[in-house]
Amino acid sequence: MDATDSAKLLPPDDSFIDQTFHTLNERHNSIYQFVMRYNDYILSVHDYGEGIPMTMIEVHTLTYIEEHPGVTVTELAKYWGKTKGALSQTASRLAEWGLITKEKKEDNAKNVCLYPTEQGIRLSKSHKLYDTLDITKTMGELRKECTPEEIDAFYKVLSVYNQVIQKDFEINKGARPVGRKPKRRE
Repeated sequence: MDATDSAKLLPPDDSFIDQTFHTLNERHNSIYQFVMRYNDYILSVHDYGEGIPMTMIEVHTLTYIEEHPGVTVTELAKYWGKTKGALSQTASRLAEWGLITKEKKEDNAKNVCLYPTEQGIRLSKSHKLYDTLDITKTMGELRKECTPEEIDAFYKVLSVYNQVIQKDFEINKGARPVGRKPKRRE
């Protein structure tokens, strides 16, 4: 069902639409605010213990490479649900910083495999410790106001919600170009 079909189902009463929107939107605002704050957090740089400021995307990509030596950018893109171009840029930064090496496959020069360097392995291990301590701290904060059952329910709902969004994104992928400027209506 698209927006046109949805509009046909709704009554033309603007007050009903406004009231329904505000009721539903009030709950979802906490999700919107969380997503925006978490996005800022993901894109901010942190020192994971080796003196190299990195974003979460960069360090998690490095850790994936450390745990899956020989992975390709195509495989990374599939795992993270991002474009090959985006992951290729991340891999290039990691290589520039001396954290990974890129090696062409023997049987296919087009495919480039990614391997962690010794420094990359150390940083990945530092990242794992950093995240373990940070997640433990976060869970402690959550436990101050939430029961273990509520935290488990939160993670279950988050997992299902992620699947719903993923399915919607796959269905409507072509309809949501990122970075597109709106066309002016004349």
